[in-house]
Amino acid sequence: MIAVAGFGSRFFPVAKSINKCMLPILNRPVVDFAVADCLAAGVERIAFVVAPGEAGRQVRHYFCHDPEIEAYFTERGWEQKYEQIADLHQRAEFTFIEQPRDGRYGTALPAMLADDFVGEDDFFLIAGDDLLFRADGGSDLADLAEARDRAGASAALGAAVVPGADAGRYGVLTTRESGAGLPLLDAIVEKPAQFTAPEAYANISRSLLPAAVLPYFRSLLPAKNGEYQATDAIGDYAKDHDTLIHPVRGRYFDCGNTTGWLAANLAASQS
Repeated sequence: MIAVAGFGSRFFPVAKSINKCMLPILNRPVVDFAVADCLAAGVERIAFVVAPGEAGRQVRHYFCHDPEIEAYFTERGWEQKYEQIADLHQRAEFTFIEQPRDGRYGTALPAMLADDFVGEDDFFLIAGDDLLFRADGGSDLADLAEARDRAGASAALGAAVVPGADAGRYGVLTTRESGAGLPLLDAIVEKPAQFTAPEAYANISRSLLPAAVLPYFRSLLPAKNGEYQATDAIGDYAKDHDTLIHPVRGRYFDCGNTTGWLAANLAASQS
């Protein structure tokens, strides 16, 4: 499940017309990298939680087959250009869930709308504007699933290892040790004012969760800022169930802000 229904306020005014997840990293939209990681991890069903109106239409159009464009490219001998998109349609089934504008807002809304799609399955919960570059061609989601299964944990969160001095820029995952010495989630601290450890686990919105987490989302109350926060539901779940913290290997970029998006484009141009 990929969340792409935000307003993109940090990209206004352009975000009024362009969903931030559709902003380009060279010639690919940001969210395309998350989808590629899903496919590399063997995911066969992907749901996008989209905004109503134009922002949601852009995501639908990119990930749905367009026979007119395909025919146009084929007639001109440009099949390889369209194959990049056609391959997506052949490898996964895409579902689009519209997030209503009903006054509720926050990162938890996608999972709160997920019951019918998830059923009894485990699922990845991903923010569509976070990007991971893997120079080795591997999949951080596949690694996350393997690490969770190996640890025998109920859920797992991907984390970027960042300098402790930068911890105040992120949601930080604090840990406790399992009996096997593995890091388990203790709490999620939003942008800590003080952090003394040399390194921190930064939350990067890459989660592998069981269907059993959904009641925690359904019973969630808004935070002090009025938002329904996925970190609150996951934190509550982790109090009752072992939730593994797994460092990702990919280079992390927060493309939800202009600085991270520009840095991702620079990295892509140099790869």
